[in-house]
Formats: sequence, structure tokens, C-alpha cells
Amino acid sequence: MARRAAKTSPSPSDLDARKATILEAVVAEHIDTAQPVGSSSVAHSADVDVSPATVRSEMVALEREGYLAQPHTSAGRVPTDKGYRYFVDHLKSGVLSSAQQYQVRDFFANVRGEVEDVLEKTSTLLSELTSYTSVVVSAGHSHASILSVQLVSLEARHQLLVTVFSDGSVVKHSVNTTFDANFVDVSEASRQLNALLIGTTLEHRVQVPSRSDGVATLVRESVSVLHAEQPTTDGEQVFIGGSSKVAEVFVGVETVRKVLSILEQELLVVTLVQDILNRGLSVAIGSEHGYEPLSACAVIVAPVTIDGASAGAVGLLGPTRMKYREALAAAGMVSQHLARHFGGEDDLA
Repeated sequence: MARRAAKTSPSPSDLDARKATILEAVVAEHIDTAQPVGSSSVAHSADVDVSPATVRSEMVALEREGYLAQPHTSAGRVPTDKGYRYFVDHLKSGVLSSAQQYQVRDFFANVRGEVEDVLEKTSTLLSELTSYTSVVVSAGHSHASILSVQLVSLEARHQLLVTVFSDGSVVKHSVNTTFDANFVDVSEASRQLNALLIGTTLEHRVQVPSRSDGVATLVRESVSVLHAEQPTTDGEQVFIGGSSKVAEVFVGVETVRKVLSILEQELLVVTLVQDILNRGLSVAIGSEHGYEPLSACAVIVAPVTIDGASAGAVGLLGPTRMKYREALAAAGMVSQHLARHFGGEDDLA
């Protein structure tokens, strides 16, 4: 298991306008080129209106303040985690291209299948949109509300309970009785189960009838079976898309090995995503997320919320020099559509 480092909330200090502009120019160019950035290159940036000498002086100051680093004496400078943090915190909201927006809308308008199939396909979509490795985490349906319940008679003493949840999952349970249940009793029990359970979650305990007749017994047995299965249906599921992207976007075999090792551990991935969300962040950069093997990574997360309750999250993992604006836009749009898809709402415009 990866060793956790101490977690602290990022709080970069403010910069004056000129330093901020120069820092943003350095970060933007380094993201595009993956090379150290020199003062002459920054001076030619459209937003920088000072001489190369002034740029050089300000870059030295930014290095001294911890926003930039110089990998080699004769080289230009690269952003530090602190520099990336300032850049992200002052980033203007981005939007996907028209073609990408169409791709997302078309995907959710046509995707079909069980919830696991949809989540796996969504992870592939998100990776294709960004060229980064994607993570889709389902919170498990114990927090999802029940949309419908149907009790189906298979044999006189064997019924099938089919429960549909707001996250799109469909769960089936066997209900066995010690008496012969007729069609009328099963139909009435199904009606009462809907009245009792629709709108509730597996975390709620409902008041079941105490009568001894067949209908009441079917209702009690069905509710008992449904809640007894909760521990096995409450675990988070993790779907990784584009694992091969790790080798494409990271430099160094050892870094690739460490990242792939983390992605193979589902519990760590869930914990990583949840930690970031719990701290109120949408981006964790370098050491901020507390996982030393991922110190060269940035992680973007966007919660999936259905009817005010958490239904999971989508995320992206890439190098600290990832294209934050585009990645944030992709994660945000996909999380919204995923929530609408499982929430049963119409597609977003």
C-alpha cells in the first residue's frame, strides 16, 4: 500500500499582476512543450508587456518564492506544485469544443445496459476526450433512492424481488416463503412494497406490517431480504479508462510503474478520490493529495450527485503539467450528464 504523506490545504499567497501574468505564461508554455521556459520566450507572450530583462528578474523572484524551479543552471524554469496551484486557482472556466460536446451528448443519449456497463463505457469516453487516464467511482446504491419494486411469483413458495434504484442499478433477490402464495397475494404485496419503499434508500428502515396474513408476510420477508443484502451491495465500484495513457503522458519508467501500481488497487483509488472531494477540492496537484507514488501527478475530480445525494465521482489522472482547463471542463460535463442519466432526467442541452 502506498505510504500517505501529511495532507494540508493549499493556500498560495497572492502575486502582483505582473508576476501573475509571467507565472501564467510560464505554466501555459510548459504545459504545451514539456520543456523549461526561458525569459525571452515569456517576453514574447501576448499578455506580457515588459522587457526580457524584467521578465528574467521576475522569474528569479518567482523561483525564490517557490512558484518556479530551475532544473539546470543554464536551463529555463518550470512550475512547481505551488506554481501550478496558483495557476489552477486563478484559471478561468473552460468549455469543451463543439465536437466534444456533441460527443458527450450523443454518448449519453444512446448508451444502454446495466449500470456497470454504463460506468465502464463512461470511463472510456472521459479518457478519449482528454487523452488522460480516467476514473469513475460508483458510491454503491445504498445511498440511491428506490424508484420501483416488483414482486414476481416464480413458484408457489419462491418469489423474485426486483428493485430499481435512482442510480440506474437493478437488484434481484429471491424471497422464499413457508406457505403457498397465490397470484393475488403477490400482486397486493408488490403494491404495498411500492407504497412503503419508493423514495427511500437502503439506509432507511420502514415500518412493516405486523399482521400474520400472507400479504403482510410477503412484505416483511421482502423488506428483510432487501436490507439483509445491503452490506454486499454497498461497496464502491471503480472503473479505470485509458490505463495505457499513463505510458504516453508520463516521463520515466519508474513513474509509470508507480502510477499503474496505484491504479491496480481499487481501495486506494476510491480513498484518493474521496479524500480530494472531502477537502472541497476539484484538483489535487503533486504532493497535495498525499500519495507519494503519485507525486508527479495531478488528479481532477468532479462529484456525481443525484437528488442531492452523492452517487460517486469521475476523475482524471495525468502529469502535473496536464491541460487543466480542458480536463476540468470534460470532467464537469461528464459528471453532470452521468447524474442526469441515472437520475432519469432529460439529457442536458
